[in-house]
Parts: sequence; C-alpha cells; structure tokens
Amino acid sequence: MWLRPAASAVLTAALCVATPARAANVPVATSAAPAPARFTLDDAYARIGQAHPDLRLFAGQRRVLEAQRDAQSQRPPWTLGVAVDNALGSGALSGFKGAEVSLSLASVFERGGKLDARRALAQSNIDALAVERESRRLDLLAEAARRYLAIVAAQQRIELAEFDIGQRKRSVAAARVRLQAGASPESGLLTAQAALARAELDRSRGEQSLLAARQHLAALWGERDPGFAQVAGDAYALPAIQDAAALAALLDRTPELERFVQARRIGEARVRLARSQASADLGWQVGVIRQQDSRDTALLGAVSMPLGQRARAEPEIRGAEAALAVLETEREAKGLSLYSTLVEAHGRYRVAALEVQRLGQDVLPRLRRAEAAADTAYRAGAISYLELAMLQAESVAVRQQRLDAAVDAQLALIELQRLTGESFLAPAPGATP
Repeated sequence: MWLRPAASAVLTAALCVATPARAANVPVATSAAPAPARFTLDDAYARIGQAHPDLRLFAGQRRVLEAQRDAQSQRPPWTLGVAVDNALGSGALSGFKGAEVSLSLASVFERGGKLDARRALAQSNIDALAVERESRRLDLLAEAARRYLAIVAAQQRIELAEFDIGQRKRSVAAARVRLQAGASPESGLLTAQAALARAELDRSRGEQSLLAARQHLAALWGERDPGFAQVAGDAYALPAIQDAAALAALLDRTPELERFVQARRIGEARVRLARSQASADLGWQVGVIRQQDSRDTALLGAVSMPLGQRARAEPEIRGAEAALAVLETEREAKGLSLYSTLVEAHGRYRVAALEVQRLGQDVLPRLRRAEAAADTAYRAGAISYLELAMLQAESVAVRQQRLDAAVDAQLALIELQRLTGESFLAPAPGATP
C-alpha cells in the first residue's frame, strides 16, 4: 500500500494496464526531463505527486494548523501592573505625599486540564488533515487511472480499426478481381470501397480520441502538451478478485471511513475541552505596596474565582457530546453507501470480465475460422459480397463489444481498489483484436 501502511489504494496496478511497480517507488520526474519512450501509469502518478496544487495545498494548511496548535499550547499570560492610589487629592492628600504605589504580578491558574485539552484538539485537527490529504490523493490517483484507461482504450480502438481496414482492403481487392472477371457487378466493388472508407473514418476518429485523452490526462499535472505519444497497457488484462463479502471486510481501511476515526478523535477532544470549562480558573495576584509619606512597604496578594462556571459550561458540553454521537450515525450511513458502491462495482466487474472471457475463448476463435473460410469462398465466387460484408461487420462488432466490456471491467476495478485499498494484479495476456 502506498498511501497508508495498512490500507490505501495502490492504483498503479488498478487497471492492470500499467507496469506492476508501485508508484511510491517511482522517482518524481521534473517537467524538464525527457519524456519516456512509452509512458506508464507510474509516470503519471509521479507527475501528479509533484505538480498537482491540491496536494501542495495541504502543506500550507498543515503549517496553519501547527501555528494554531502552538498558539493553543500557550499558558495564560503573566500581567505586570503598577497602581497609584490616593494621589493628587486635596488637603492632606494633595500631591503625592499620601500616595500608595503598588507593583503587582498577576496571572490565571487554569484548572480542569484546559491546556492539555486545547493541545489534544489542535493535534487532532493536524492528524485529520493527514487523512484528508490521503483521501484527496487517492481520488486524484483514481482519476488518473480512469484517464489513463481512456488512452489505452483509444489505442486499442485504433488497433481494431486497423484490423477492420485490413479485412476491408482484402475485400476491395477481391471485389476488383471479380468485377474484372465479370463475376460480380460494379456495385460490389463500390460497396467494398465504401466500407473501407468507413473503416478509415473509424481510425481517424480513434486518433482524435487518443489525442484528446492524452491531453486530458496531462491536464492533471498542468501540462498542455502531453509530451508522450503511447502509453503502456492492456485493457484485457483482468485479474481474479475475491467475492464481495471478502472485499467488504476491507472497507474499514478506506480513507473515507478512516476520516470518521479522526473526526471522532476531534469530537472527543472537543468534549474534553468543553468539560474542562466547568472547572473555574483561579486568578491570582501578588505584589508590593509602598506608602509614600511613611516610606513603609508591604506585600499584597489576591485570589479570585468566577462563580457559576459549571452551569455556564453545561450547554457547550451537551453540544459537544451530541455532535460526537451524531458522528457514529454518519459513519454508519457512509459505510452503507460505500458497501452499496462496492457491491455494484463488484457485480459490474464480474459480469464484464465474464463477457470478455467468453467472447475471447468461445466467440472470436469461431469468427476467425469463419472469416478465413468466407474470404476463400468469396474469392472462389461461392458467396456474395453481402454475405462477406455481414460476417466482417459481425467480426468487428464482437471485437468492439469485447473491448467495451474490458473497459467497463477496468473502471469497476479502479472503483474497487479505491474503496478497499487493495491492489489486484493480473498477468498481461496477449489480446489482439
């Protein structure tokens, strides 16, 4: 895990479209570094960790909270006072002859553990910020994984378009031969050429989608020019995962629920601080007083304590305890929401992965044999171009269906890893269109 030692999502392998290396072990790349020959998801994570402002923002927020903690850790100030009594009066008290001058030192003695309570609350806020940063970082990595997947899917759609172009070119060549031999009308050749043009259009559209997807990914770290042409990955590499019940047991480690642990600590610190307010502080004062006319000096001292402090603190205590009780209900509601999301993503992954497997193992092998047989039969004049074109369209449609299912499975897998903090690895099978 690279967001937290115990549980946080490692999305380097989330798609199973990147190299198995963890992003935490990838050195941070600078914007001036040359672009890698083949961009990986690790490279994207490294650039996000270096450049994304949302992550840099937390450093400044931490400094603010640390300054607040230092301020809350200060004890009550000492007050130095000078007082002059009986001065500038009338009669015997005229001038400063009968004046009394006192020099005093005063402060407040805090009772009830107020200082420790303030420190605990300030430190809890700092700890909560760390969890919030990890949660935001995880969201950014999940978004990067989705955008990276879009690039991989665009690349594989281009490969599928190239496959379609190849078979349409063979059909055009065969249709031209048959037209020259008088075995088929010119409409067959024109239809084959139109199908070829449409396949070339699909390739051009895929290339534009690839460019947009690359720019969309690079925007995560603030680059307008992506600086890379190809990315490494295979959308068909789908790992086996545990059942939903086993994955649900990992939900407690997700930062979205860990946030409630930190929020509870903050709430408990607020309750402790509120309860400490019920203990009245003692104000004290010591000093020296001097009688000007007799030149006599004496010590002075005073102690004061406000009354009714417990009654005044009671509403704040009730409010802090009520807020703490609400947190448990909020956590329960969030847990149910996360579980529902996990179950939905788990089911979507299983269905899509099954579709990819069955199409690859049961449907495509038969279609490949049918394609070869139909190509031979068309050249021999045994079938019409319409029959060949229908088979070619079905072949492309099945491959497109398999790619769409693989992309849907990868998106569900990203969500599962974001929720559970588990990395799912799969072998990289060769998957040609």
